[in-house]
Amino acid sequence: MSRMRREGPLVIGGGLAGLSAALAAAGEGARVLVATPQPLLNACASAWAQGGIAAALDAGDSAADHARDTTAAGAGLVEADRALDLTRAGRETVDWLAGLGAPFDRDADGGYALSREAAHGRARVARVGGDGAGRAILSAVVAAARAEPRIEVWEDARLRGLLQDAQGRVTGAVLERGDGRQVEVAAPTVILATGGIGGLYAVTTNPPALKGEGLAIAAWAGAEILDPEFVQFHPTALDLGLDPAPLATEALRGEGARLVDGRGDFLLGREAEADLAPRDVVARAVHQARMQGRGAFLDATGAVGAAFPEHFPAVFAACMGAGIDPRLSPMPVAEAAHYHMGGIAADADGRTGLDGLYAVGECAATGVHGANRLASNSLLEAAAFGRRAGRAAAGQGARAGDGSARRLASDLPGPETAQLRAAMTAHAGPVRDETGLRALIASLDALEARHPDAAALTAARLVAQAALARRESRGGHWRADWPLPLAEARHSRVRLTSGRAAA
Repeated sequence: MSRMRREGPLVIGGGLAGLSAALAAAGEGARVLVATPQPLLNACASAWAQGGIAAALDAGDSAADHARDTTAAGAGLVEADRALDLTRAGRETVDWLAGLGAPFDRDADGGYALSREAAHGRARVARVGGDGAGRAILSAVVAAARAEPRIEVWEDARLRGLLQDAQGRVTGAVLERGDGRQVEVAAPTVILATGGIGGLYAVTTNPPALKGEGLAIAAWAGAEILDPEFVQFHPTALDLGLDPAPLATEALRGEGARLVDGRGDFLLGREAEADLAPRDVVARAVHQARMQGRGAFLDATGAVGAAFPEHFPAVFAACMGAGIDPRLSPMPVAEAAHYHMGGIAADADGRTGLDGLYAVGECAATGVHGANRLASNSLLEAAAFGRRAGRAAAGQGARAGDGSARRLASDLPGPETAQLRAAMTAHAGPVRDETGLRALIASLDALEARHPDAAALTAARLVAQAALARRESRGGHWRADWPLPLAEARHSRVRLTSGRAAA
């Protein structure tokens, strides 16, 4: 294995969080290496976000109101001060992205055109091209990163392990290049921006390659994992038999589209606001309708109708490609794994409990999402807290030390991956119970006996065991056998013991 030494931060992940961190660190004068397993803009959840970025941008809105909605959606587990840190950065972050060239939709007066999404008290989601925000925003950030001479990008590098010294400080990472050779990269700080866990599920809106491997490798190194049981299921993935499932943005419901069953009956009630309930509520209603054989459909024929191609071009193209004209017919939808609220415990600057290790974006749990993420807060967190982490990591100033990897990750073969994804969907979906979770853990035991270093299995175990331990229903975690929330909301804080999750 070859070894190299860097003088600045090593950023692992090329999505919005990782590149925002890299640009901020470079702005502090640091020389940054960004390692990502595929070319920028590929296999990255940031690029697939449709709705937009939430921020208090209207004169009648405020960061305090945005923080209150964020806290309410999080079902008792949002850290209120952390949420306010996030929402106060809203306008500055959107203006920064616009300054990089993100082509946000504008109103007649030149201000940001805003949409309303579920659980927001008002319209505050800045969008691009109706449903193309993620790719457009990330494209602008990618262009800025490529133009920055202090940033070097490896677009064929996968994380296999973290380097640590005798005291446990993270001193770099083991990366596997596209030709199969492994490289030890020593760096004064490492920023993990490795994304979520959607690829652990058979039905997901995320790139299937995202299986929580960064989460697992951080846990192997001793990082604390916060609330891993909380997985958000998007209620309106297009049910077209595709992997991943195309997303029907929540902005459609903000425009008045309604969820109905095969008979045309409303899934959540006739009231105009019913379909804008928090995502966990809507996802369970879709799940129930599908399990009962009634089917679930999103009807935008009246709310959007002929304007579909212009207002929601990505959704329109996906439907037409499957032979469905959403101007004329309701769209079949299903609940799909969409976002992981849990992750590596980190503060607003991305600092974890391990010296030298930072975590940003979906792989991190910074306290702003709680049990149920508020719609379109993820891009805001990725950019705002990513920038903070980049500045903090660049300012740490330590030289890269010596260290070694305690454990290196391996891949789970294709058939076993399919088995894992099916088991996670069946037993750790929007409705869970003890019988199913124990069956899932038994499946993980059998798979780990054959593939002990498959990081995807560790990530799945973190979710499954925390879900089994949480005997209540709260936010994105719903136990059919424990349907009520406990009087006091408590975090799950997990550290691995002998490779197994221990609360």
